[in-house]
Amino acid sequence: MTKHRFLTVRPLAAALALVLALPLSVVQAQIARPSAAPRLVVPAAPAGNAAPRAGAQQQADFIVVVVNSEPITNNEVRTKLLRTEQQLKQQSIALPPRSELMPQLLERMISDKAQLQAAQATGFKIDDNAVEGAVQTVARQNQITVDELRRRLKADGIDYAQFRSEIRDELLISRLRQREVESRINVSEMEIDDYLRSQEGKPGAAGAAPAALNLAEILVAVPENATPEQVASLQAKARQVLERAKAGADFAALATEVSAAASRSNGGQIGLRSADRYPPLFVEATQSLPAGGLAGPVRSAAGFHILKVIEKRQGGLPDAVITQTHARHILLRLTPQLTEAAAVEKLAGFKKRIVAGQADFAALARENSQDASAKQGGDLGWVPGGAFVPEFEKVMNALAPNQVSDPLVSRFGVHLVQVLERREAPVSPRDQREMVRGMLREKKQNEAYVRWAEDIRGRAYVEFREQPQ
Repeated sequence: MTKHRFLTVRPLAAALALVLALPLSVVQAQIARPSAAPRLVVPAAPAGNAAPRAGAQQQADFIVVVVNSEPITNNEVRTKLLRTEQQLKQQSIALPPRSELMPQLLERMISDKAQLQAAQATGFKIDDNAVEGAVQTVARQNQITVDELRRRLKADGIDYAQFRSEIRDELLISRLRQREVESRINVSEMEIDDYLRSQEGKPGAAGAAPAALNLAEILVAVPENATPEQVASLQAKARQVLERAKAGADFAALATEVSAAASRSNGGQIGLRSADRYPPLFVEATQSLPAGGLAGPVRSAAGFHILKVIEKRQGGLPDAVITQTHARHILLRLTPQLTEAAAVEKLAGFKKRIVAGQADFAALARENSQDASAKQGGDLGWVPGGAFVPEFEKVMNALAPNQVSDPLVSRFGVHLVQVLERREAPVSPRDQREMVRGMLREKKQNEAYVRWAEDIRGRAYVEFREQPQ
């Protein structure tokens, strides 16, 4: 296997751990789906904490629908509805009427239930180390400890065991999706050539909504019950931060210093995603800006945002500047003699030694890594966004320079990843081809995922019992 061969193409969103910044009283993990349909992982509150059925003081829970003999209850639907509405508000997205949202939400829950059942039927197992790694990622992205995460969940009436169970379910579905959908999609050189020819003479129109964005943000948070004087003071602070950025201050350093958003640990970068997955006010504020442009302060329910355009894809092609990452890794391939749990445990031990200064990452990679990069100490070189498979890239993008990841599982084995540096660089012809490959692959994956999900949903036995209340 040559260098980068496990890093095939631009991913769909990975199986694990894109966490949104939420109020202290609400901790929600978004374990991403394909970009057209992100899935919210919202831990279900215990039945005793669910809202009562309309028209009754202490109405017992009831079954709304049965999927292949497994029920979905009214309390589950209502809890999912309330938390979905809460997250939409946090993202400054207008809430649709419940009469429209409820049927869509219920259909999504049916589809998810059927996919989980299909994943369970394969015999896939998600071990405790993988679940614990996901929980740690949720805590890290919210800039809190696991103990603090547990306290906040408890304060919201969310059972920690149920929270872990739902993360395990998400990982299980993602594993099935990787095998059945993502790993089977390929993009040929001829398809890339055809796409590039089709774009000749078709640059993105000025001011047109971009196809995809990578934004960095600095959030100056505004308390929910802030007085007008506090709001004015915080707005002035945001303006000062913007002026520092315009004067040439490093945006990533400013984000680390000032920002209250979860993205601060990644230099403020939110990550490349389709424009419809950003809050509309972010898209509108940056619509006419080139890569490197600054906007703000933009007001949302969370506070004042300063935005920087890291990358913008207009008309299907990348802008003139892209973000590149220099990373290295250690890969352990799974065999009958080396199980996933054993590989995770071994790499977790490596991480402890590296962080404690007792071992050198490059030396461990040369001695242990099982791919062509081992000879270079695991060095993967400088690569643009979209060079890695989804499960690898998502974890890498969440790391700050010099940070070492927890062990992560990909279709190639188990990895330990360290980001060395990040930079903005002009798009080379080679990079452009790889980015086009990624765009075409993502389009194919989205289409294949929809067909796959529809097939599983169509084969499920679904019996509707009562309307959710």
